[in-house]
Amino acid sequence: MCDFVKPSTQGTKWGLGGTCVNVGCIPKKLMHFSSLVGDIREDAQECGWDVDPEKKHDWKRMLKNISAHIKGINFAYRKTMIKKEIKYCNALASFVDAHTIKLVDAKNKESTITGQTIVVAVGGRPTLLDLPGYREHSITSDDLFWMKTPPGKTFVVGSGYIAMECGGFIQSMGHETHIAVRSMPLRNFDQDMAKRCTKSMELIGTTFITGFETEKGSVEKLESGKLKVTYYRNGGEEVVEEFDTVMLAIGRTADTKGLNLEAAGVTALKNGRVPVNDTNQTNVSHIYAIGDIIVNSPELTPVAIAEGQYLVRRLYEGASIKVNYDMIATTIFTPLEYSSVGLSEEKATERYGADNVEVFHTAFKPLEWNFLPSRQASLCYVKVVCKIDENNKVLGIHYVGPNAGEVMQGYAVAMLKGITIEDLQNTIGIHPTCAEELCDLTITKREQPEVVKTSC
Repeated sequence: MCDFVKPSTQGTKWGLGGTCVNVGCIPKKLMHFSSLVGDIREDAQECGWDVDPEKKHDWKRMLKNISAHIKGINFAYRKTMIKKEIKYCNALASFVDAHTIKLVDAKNKESTITGQTIVVAVGGRPTLLDLPGYREHSITSDDLFWMKTPPGKTFVVGSGYIAMECGGFIQSMGHETHIAVRSMPLRNFDQDMAKRCTKSMELIGTTFITGFETEKGSVEKLESGKLKVTYYRNGGEEVVEEFDTVMLAIGRTADTKGLNLEAAGVTALKNGRVPVNDTNQTNVSHIYAIGDIIVNSPELTPVAIAEGQYLVRRLYEGASIKVNYDMIATTIFTPLEYSSVGLSEEKATERYGADNVEVFHTAFKPLEWNFLPSRQASLCYVKVVCKIDENNKVLGIHYVGPNAGEVMQGYAVAMLKGITIEDLQNTIGIHPTCAEELCDLTITKREQPEVVKTSC
């Protein structure tokens, strides 16, 4: 196994374990949790606890604990590979030919190895904005999770889940945050849910800049250390503002450029992604690709893990199992979390037609929030998207509210087994929880476009 971390443009490096462990899911979830603890501290006063509201968040202490946890995982991976007798090469790999790999280590020492079967799983790196000053003075998620000082007033460019998650916890930790988007936040997700995530962030003070133009603008470092950001929006309106940190979250690019795939005969697209068949096989029969680099695979760690596990089972155990890409549960860890499994309402309508899609839904207020007058009553929301001509078979389940990931995991199992709305309605919910709202849906969007549950 060849694994080598190329430093970010700001010089950030990390240990064994890939994006998820070092600069992705793990530090992201821990920082998100840290921000939620701050919200709970404020809520605690309404619940009768004596809390000092003047105490501020300690970024350095949080980072120290998160870094220690990540380094522990890095060490555990090394131990596991030794135990499993896997040879680990801390070197940058590239193809010499279809069976030969060149390795270059940190001291520029070269060697080669050969493989009968080769798996390419190099993942992606954050995309940079090619405008004056951005490459020199902006950070990405590769840097944020290892910053030794708090980001301060932050300008985030991006509209996807990374921009929303990072912008959300930065704002929650007390740092003014502006998020610049070209069109709309989370545009590839169900829009009923995306709008509520956005609203929840606006309620805690996040500023959204819409109509952001990525073709022009600049970042300049001032003598004070501040960053002067000049940007344009809505067809040419110029805005100049100072920030402490500029963060790019405009997507990720498959990290295949230096692999010399051509030498192995492997086809790659202009964007670096690699086409594969439904068994993860490239156009070269003994070379496989998994994870974020393959065409049409969502950039999610559990998906890459499943692709790898299923590939091993197919190659060496005679299995035929394949990933069902329509049934992948995921959660966006914005301050108010959003989880889903299956199709969005928009995708279902596009695939099956509006006349064949029924949506059961309601807005609700978690019981715990009745302590808290600051919480908006109808911000949390659930919807179930169904296919009418198949007995209202469930095509998608969507939830915006507390503990979204924990709520959705069990429903994902039910989705895999092919449930209907009647199955959900016949399931007795756990009372009083947010998860039970999905078992109590009776009103359709067609009947009532806006529904707010008022009973317990």
